[in-house]
Amino acid sequence: MYFNTMMKTNPALMFILLFSASLTFSCDGGKILVYPIDGSHWLNMKILVEALHSRGHEITVIRSSTSWYVAESSPYYRSITIPQEQTQNIESQSHMSSFLQRSLDIRRRGGTFWAFVDFYKNIFKLIGDNQISVAQQVVNIFENKTLIKELNETGYDVCLMDPVFPGGVLVAHYLNLPMVFNVRWIFDGDAHFTAAPSPPSYVPQLFSHSTDKMNFFQRLNNIVRHGMLVYMFHFVTNPPYQAVCDRYFGPGHSSRSLMQNGDIWLMRIDFTFEFPRPTMPNIVYIGGFQVKPSKPLPADLEEFVQSSGEHGVVFMTLGTLLGDIGPELSEIIASAFANLPQKVIWRHTGKRPATLGNNTLLMKWLPQNDLLGHPKTKLFITHGGTNGLYEAIYHGVPVLGIPLIFDQFDNLLRIETKGAGEMVEATSMDVESLTNALKNILDPEKPYKQNMLKLSQLHRDKPIKPLDSAVYWTEYVMRHKGAAHLRTDSYKLP
Repeated sequence: MYFNTMMKTNPALMFILLFSASLTFSCDGGKILVYPIDGSHWLNMKILVEALHSRGHEITVIRSSTSWYVAESSPYYRSITIPQEQTQNIESQSHMSSFLQRSLDIRRRGGTFWAFVDFYKNIFKLIGDNQISVAQQVVNIFENKTLIKELNETGYDVCLMDPVFPGGVLVAHYLNLPMVFNVRWIFDGDAHFTAAPSPPSYVPQLFSHSTDKMNFFQRLNNIVRHGMLVYMFHFVTNPPYQAVCDRYFGPGHSSRSLMQNGDIWLMRIDFTFEFPRPTMPNIVYIGGFQVKPSKPLPADLEEFVQSSGEHGVVFMTLGTLLGDIGPELSEIIASAFANLPQKVIWRHTGKRPATLGNNTLLMKWLPQNDLLGHPKTKLFITHGGTNGLYEAIYHGVPVLGIPLIFDQFDNLLRIETKGAGEMVEATSMDVESLTNALKNILDPEKPYKQNMLKLSQLHRDKPIKPLDSAVYWTEYVMRHKGAAHLRTDSYKLP
């Protein structure tokens, strides 16, 4: 009543009061140093960078001279380019294609002890070589006294990074900056295993291919898989960084202890997707933060989609790194697509398959989120990257997964467990088995669509959007110069 009276008698005063109140919730523009990872990880970080820029923050991005995705110039940030003689293997399309082919060859020998050994040797080689490159990049930064002087004098409020390779962790510690992680995986597996209690009896480790409901033998396998990643940390991934720590920080420091000193972990999952597990006060779940409502398709693509009629569209992409999966698998997939009444849109960068049907459109690039949000899209075929899976969950599109490398099998297992999709094994599938899997999920009598719509409802039902939460907690660290009160000191125990 009093508010209404004030509005009528003195509207100018009320406007000033409301405007002043709104300012108390704003954040003064700060300075953010960003240390990203290339590839699909940068696509995630770029969204957060753009959101922070829109809040008035001044952003500086450290990139390598061989960077594949991180542009040197952008309206959203200024960049500092670190010279690098050799391309990091995750920045090389040819290197990743070779890694994929080796991985598939090993999986064809699956179930044997030597296949198990070769699987980890292949992973260790790829990851280990990359750690050496990243550690050398950090040394190049530390030895560039002019750059270090500039970074110190700029007065950054926080260092935002993807710690899957912890170069940014070392740089932030050297500059004495608070740390915010945009993270899911780190250099020895699931980031939770470093940041929170992770009982292996019901928390599946990377490559275990298990859910949170394990029998005795699955738990034993989970411990073995965890042990392999512990080995990888001590003998493959950590040694290059330990040498940097010993040289610049002295005894008593390691890349893991420095990482555990991070202020906020922006974890790129939520419990719509992930299995329930223990967590910590400084872990914030932002799964699906990159997802947004779909926009209209380009006219030519919309015409193709509409030509599908009542059958709708099947949409396939295997991510940013793996557009070409080789001629053998491509021919199998093309033949299976030709057996469908649906129209098919396929992001494919390799040679045109000879068995391609008239119902299939090949594209070098496509608007993934916009296609998933189209009402005629009936099925999403994916390698199992979390970006695509969260977009599928958001838009309620069931999934057929073809896991290829890294965490993709574990990601798709979570979708399969929730009844929202299926997986096919790339090394053993043929035209008949793939066609049957496609028709099974497309069958309207099956529950896949309904289950995915339920996941979509759960995922969307949040008090704050994941991207807004990520921005809030980054600014929280900036305002309070850290968040030590949310961080356990357990990592300091000897």
